[in-house]
Amino acid sequence: MNLPNKITIARVFMIPVFLCIYLIPGIPYGNYIAAAVFIIACLTDALDGHLARKYHLITNFGKFMDPLADKLLVSAALICFVELKLVPAWIIIVIISREFIISGFRLVASDNGVVIAASNIAKFKTSAQMIMSILLIVNFDNLVFNVLEQIFVYLSLVLTIISLIDYLYKNRKVLSENNK
Repeated sequence: MNLPNKITIARVFMIPVFLCIYLIPGIPYGNYIAAAVFIIACLTDALDGHLARKYHLITNFGKFMDPLADKLLVSAALICFVELKLVPAWIIIVIISREFIISGFRLVASDNGVVIAASNIAKFKTSAQMIMSILLIVNFDNLVFNVLEQIFVYLSLVLTIISLIDYLYKNRKVLSENNK
């Protein structure tokens, strides 16, 4: 197993660490430690992709596992926010549903020999979700941060919907029945 794949696996193992630190009450500075683990996990995503491309270490395992690890990490955090009553469940359902729809869409496209790369809107969506997650995990209790949290919650929601529409519209031919 090459280094980028090991980094991806490490990200997956960071998820239960993040969850335990974030959700178990009474851990001193638990939300700050959880935020640090989440940030490190997010940074490993950039690192493993960079190393894989730079050193030509792209593998089928990495192509499969890297996006799955990302979705698991972000989904775990999002579900925590519902548990902790920081974000309404319907918003999280919309965000996670988009991930399932695009993953399925990419599978159909792949079956038809089409590769769907991440769009710029999707990259902004991911960045907004990560910033939102960090703000909610740290959860500073003051007006400025509360407003920022809400801005990023709704920005993430809007970018999630826009990126879904963008993907489906730009690649609508993938779903046509005459494609095969």
